[in-house]
Amino acid sequence: MNYLMAVFSIVKKDVLMEWRSKEAVNSMLVFALLVTVVFSFIFEPGSETKNEVVGGIFWIAVIFSGLLGLGKSMVSEVQGGNLEALLLSPVDRSAVFFGKFLSNLLFMLFMEAVLVPLFTVFYDVNIVARPKVILVIFLATYGFCLLGTLFSLISVRTKTREIMLPLMLLPVMVPVILGAILSTNVFIGGFPAENAGNWITLIASFDVVFTAVIFAIFGLIIEE
Repeated sequence: MNYLMAVFSIVKKDVLMEWRSKEAVNSMLVFALLVTVVFSFIFEPGSETKNEVVGGIFWIAVIFSGLLGLGKSMVSEVQGGNLEALLLSPVDRSAVFFGKFLSNLLFMLFMEAVLVPLFTVFYDVNIVARPKVILVIFLATYGFCLLGTLFSLISVRTKTREIMLPLMLLPVMVPVILGAILSTNVFIGGFPAENAGNWITLIASFDVVFTAVIFAIFGLIIEE
């Protein structure tokens, strides 16, 4: 119970801080909106080609806006001295990690909830009507936030943190990103879904494995 209360307290703190500043969420929303609008000019009205690439455009918007939000969220913790206080608090250090992870996940899901209707307008694809796409979005976002929170904690004290975070995170995330793009294109475009189930299983397995690994060894990682 103390563990869960610690996680909830960190999530509550982050949500209240973001509600006051709106720095990370606004940055993610503006960047995602720019990507969505700019890429929409590529296609002619009524073009069927968009169904083959709309998944890639969606995940470009999500991933790069997510990198922006993760960086801002962790920098604010370091600048305010909150990170040291959290790590010195008398709770399991993994509770600190999962509190930060869940707050980042909430911010990204909120951004995606705004982004999905924009894709309906600009690309004429009804993502909400496809439950499997929603499942893919949640699983891939979970994995992205999980490792993104870990690597942002590791890179936040470096001088080149803006470069280090994507350099560390994106290579590890390649299977999830690839699976998310291909699955999204399959379900949106109505293409044969022979391998889509395998990609979803891969993303879900990635999430489970890394959640267990981080829970077990986060204390050692943060000490190093």
